[in-house]
Amino acid sequence: MKKKQTGAQIVWECLIREGVEVVFGYPGGANLPLYDALPDYPIHHVLVRHEQGASHAADGYARSTGKVGVAMTTSGPGATNMVTGIATAMMDSSPTVFITGQVASKLIGYDAFQEIDVTGITLPITKHNYLVTDVNEISSAIREAFYIARTGRPGPVLVDISKDAQQNAIEWEYDDSPIKLPGYRPDPTLSRGHVQQVVDMIQSARRPVILAGNGIIASGAMDEVLDFAEHTNTPVAMTLLGLGAFPASHPLALGMMGMHGESWVNTAIQEADLLIAFGMRFDDRVTGNVKTYAPKARKIQFDIDLSEINKNVPVDAALIGDLRHTLRQVIDFIQPCEHREWVETIQQMKDEASAHSILTDSGDKHLYAAHVIDELWKCTDGDAIIVTDVGQNQMWAAQYYKLDKPARFISSGGLGTMGFGLPAAVGVKMGNPDAEVWLIVGDGGFQMTQAELSTAAQEGIKITIALINNGYMGMVRQWQEFFYDRRYSATPMRNPDFVKIAEAHGLTGLLVTQRADIEKTIQQARQTEGTVLIEFKVEKEDSVYPMVPAGASLHQMIRRPVPNTAFEKEEAQSKAK
Repeated sequence: MKKKQTGAQIVWECLIREGVEVVFGYPGGANLPLYDALPDYPIHHVLVRHEQGASHAADGYARSTGKVGVAMTTSGPGATNMVTGIATAMMDSSPTVFITGQVASKLIGYDAFQEIDVTGITLPITKHNYLVTDVNEISSAIREAFYIARTGRPGPVLVDISKDAQQNAIEWEYDDSPIKLPGYRPDPTLSRGHVQQVVDMIQSARRPVILAGNGIIASGAMDEVLDFAEHTNTPVAMTLLGLGAFPASHPLALGMMGMHGESWVNTAIQEADLLIAFGMRFDDRVTGNVKTYAPKARKIQFDIDLSEINKNVPVDAALIGDLRHTLRQVIDFIQPCEHREWVETIQQMKDEASAHSILTDSGDKHLYAAHVIDELWKCTDGDAIIVTDVGQNQMWAAQYYKLDKPARFISSGGLGTMGFGLPAAVGVKMGNPDAEVWLIVGDGGFQMTQAELSTAAQEGIKITIALINNGYMGMVRQWQEFFYDRRYSATPMRNPDFVKIAEAHGLTGLLVTQRADIEKTIQQARQTEGTVLIEFKVEKEDSVYPMVPAGASLHQMIRRPVPNTAFEKEEAQSKAK
């Protein structure tokens, strides 16, 4: 039965119908009608301290739950402050919907106060966007936005609604008829390509490697990938965002590939005769120099997005469709394979490299980030949801926190957004209230969005923060060390007292400067109510190893120097150049 409702009320009604329980946002002049209507609806609103925080929080919520994350803000600077978060979600295929207020429709195009063409700005960084100036079009725009965000390859959609459309009222009832969008008909069961060709390539391989990407998690194809790997006895390398898509404790798990991937993983890829890419896009941080990438290997790519095929790396065969369905079709035709010699060869490389791990340093003189994250992994039994910021902290977390479950490594991959970590962790915790959530963050990225500590305090949620403080913009400093003769320009940081900052927000702050104090401090933080920040003052000039220099081949890695052999490090850098 139809009843008279304003556009603002229609927005909330539609969100409830889409299953939305949490919205992250910030009110302002152009979206006040939405906030005026909000108290009448059973949706929990999280007031962030900056609109960028809302976008990252919605993104973290979406990645960790599989649901569509929702953020809203006002027009002008409110909308532009969310742009970085929208781009972050786009690059990493995160299902999100962003709702912005817009000035009254009669003022659009006249440079009204806080007017900005946000649909024009976000056109390249959304799957689709809408400018709604008629109250009659609000419902269809919201419903289509959610449909587009969650179907096919997931991604962000923006809906910009003029203030008068929010205020006007119409006789309205919800329309739950099927969504019909001309030109957009994703079919997740569709699989184009030559299945038999793929099967023949897999059966004939002697040195195959699976490349496991974020698409496995998006598809929910973890069981199928595990079945395939075991059925064919094929080792599995993971992208940064693919961590957890295949259990790290499994004998066939190799670890992370790419610029800061493990040395044995990158070597295995370069020596492989077949690469099988599951839901990964061959980005430059994975491949290194594409001209010399896996030169001995034929390549098969499974992806839901046709535009990713042959975009970065030419492939010999492709299957387009939802991975869970396409992979099941392939498994049904494959005979069991045995690659024992290949698996043993890689294991030998792994054992040799692990012998030089920084974790084998038994002394207690230095505190390294690797010790912090390894101890965190042990204390939490590898069962926490790990959110990272971007930079060295991100790579150390990827290397030393071993994940056996999907959607438990939340990080900005494609865009590499510093400041992502803290607000994303807020979103993760709001979507997973019973989970143990840890944020691993550097001193640089933390200061970009540290105001969201107040959001965590106001919500009364528990996030535990491992702040890796090395007094530098660490990853940039590392590049300056390796490639710019240690000219540390604009990377040393004069940091505040992070413990006092936590306390200023009414939270608990702890400080660790000695390796012997790591475990007991982590356990103390875990047992303390509310959000806790632990500042770990680590070695200032530690670097992430291995490292493939930009433009170098994947096997041309700079490896961690053996102690007291600086000459070897310089020689390795020279060879890499």
